[in-house]
Amino acid sequence: MAVGYNNVDVNAANKYGVAVGNTPGVLTETTAELAASLSVAAARRIVEADEFMRAGLYDGWLPHLFVGNLLKGQTVGVIGAGRIGSAYARMMVEGFKMNLIYYDIYQATRLEKFVTAYGQFLKANGEQPVTWKRASSMDEVLREADLISLHPVLDKTTYHLINKESLATMKKEAILVNCSRGPVIDEVALVEHLRENPMFRVGLDVFEDEPYMKPGLAEMKNAIVVPHIASASKWTREGMATLAALNVLGKIKGYPIWSDPNRVEPFLNEKALPPAASPSIVNAKALGLPVSKL
Repeated sequence: MAVGYNNVDVNAANKYGVAVGNTPGVLTETTAELAASLSVAAARRIVEADEFMRAGLYDGWLPHLFVGNLLKGQTVGVIGAGRIGSAYARMMVEGFKMNLIYYDIYQATRLEKFVTAYGQFLKANGEQPVTWKRASSMDEVLREADLISLHPVLDKTTYHLINKESLATMKKEAILVNCSRGPVIDEVALVEHLRENPMFRVGLDVFEDEPYMKPGLAEMKNAIVVPHIASASKWTREGMATLAALNVLGKIKGYPIWSDPNRVEPFLNEKALPPAASPSIVNAKALGLPVSKL
C-alpha cells in the first residue's frame, strides 16, 4: 500500500512467482502538499514558535522573535522533477513566486512551460517574472537554491545523496526538505550540520532507519520531523487502500494488468464498477502477466 517498493525483494518474488502490487497515481498532489507544508513551516519557524507559545514564554511582540525566511523572490531547488517533484515546484513557484532551479536526468518540459507561462503572466501584470533553470549537476542546485526539496528514487546512486560534503556546499541559511526516501540523506552528517549551523533548517517526513531517528536529531530545534505522513490525506489513503485491494482481487481472479498505472481514476470512481484489471503489478513483465487492452 505505497508507491515505493524498495522494502520488497522483487528478485525473490520473481523467482517464486509472487506478484508485487503497489499503488501509484494517487499520491502526487498529497505528497507535494506536505513537502510545501514542511517548506513553509521551516522557513517561518512555525513549530519552534508553537512550542514557545504553549510553554507560556510569550511576553509580547519583539522585533527579533522567531525571524525566519521570506520565500517570495527566492530560489527553490528541486532534485528529481518527476510527478511529485514537478507538482511541488509548481506549488512553490505559483504560490510564493519563487524562481526554480531543478536537476533531473530527464528534461521536465511541462514544468518548464508552466514556469515560463506563469512568468509571462506576472510580467504582463506589472510584476517581477519568475524564472527557471535546468541545472547541469546536483551541486549546482545545492549551491544556488535557498530552499531544496528532494524527490529522487532510492537506488545505489542516490543512497546518501545528501552527505557531509553536499551539505557543506549549501547556503548557511538554506532549507532542506525530504519527503522521498530516508536513506537519500546521511542522517548522522545532517545532525552534525544542523548543530554547527543553527540557521540551517530541515523538514523531514522520512528517515534513514525508520521508525527510528539518528541520535541528536530529535533535539535539534532547527529540524521539523513528522512520521511518514506525506500520503496521509483522506482521499489519498482511501485511494491507496482501494488500489491495493483491487491488486489482490485482480490477481485472484486472473485479470490482466492495467496498461498505465499512473492513470488509475477508473478504479476510484465510486459510481461505477472498477475495470477488470489489476491496477499496478510492478513485476508483471518479469512474471509474464498479460496487459489489459481496456
